[in-house]
Amino acid sequence: MDRSAEGANHQGCIGYAVDFSYTDLDGIFAVAEKRGEKPFIVVLDGIEDPHNFGSILRSCECGGVHGVVIGKNRQVPVNDTVIKVAEGAAEYVAVARVVNINDAIRELKTRNVWVYALDMGGSDMYKTDLSGATALVVGAEGAGVSTLTEKLCDGVVSVPMFGKINSLNAGVAASLAIYRKVECDRAERAGTVK
Repeated sequence: MDRSAEGANHQGCIGYAVDFSYTDLDGIFAVAEKRGEKPFIVVLDGIEDPHNFGSILRSCECGGVHGVVIGKNRQVPVNDTVIKVAEGAAEYVAVARVVNINDAIRELKTRNVWVYALDMGGSDMYKTDLSGATALVVGAEGAGVSTLTEKLCDGVVSVPMFGKINSLNAGVAASLAIYRKVECDRAERAGTVK
């Protein structure tokens, strides 16, 4: 064990792991189809903090999201920190790593998925119907959703702010939007006003 641990303090146990296995958009749609649900996807536009990414993955798993789309560039990959912060969610949420998220958004729209950017200056998300096949685009820390990406979206929704600070951490904002979407889907199934 000492030789395998290469000098690290192994405390009598050594674990071996393989690289994270990404999927593609078809894989995410397959998850939705298997569950008999309309696709619910989160697209990350340049999240660079692994803690935010891990937190978002955890919220996605708890909120029933079918998959997350990330870009190969300007985006933290699924790494050890992301997996640790996700607290097991990385094992259950499909993550598609694409060359260009704008192309992925275009494809989602051709598959009848409504795409909403989560950014400041949009419609109050609590007054927006997010039911049905939906993708939520979460922008980078500080920069938000990029201009071109936002233009590709069907709409922009915002978390209403009531304090002196005008923005939330990307992971927190994503979690609130995910659960707003869950609320809309429940209302749609119940036939009640959203």
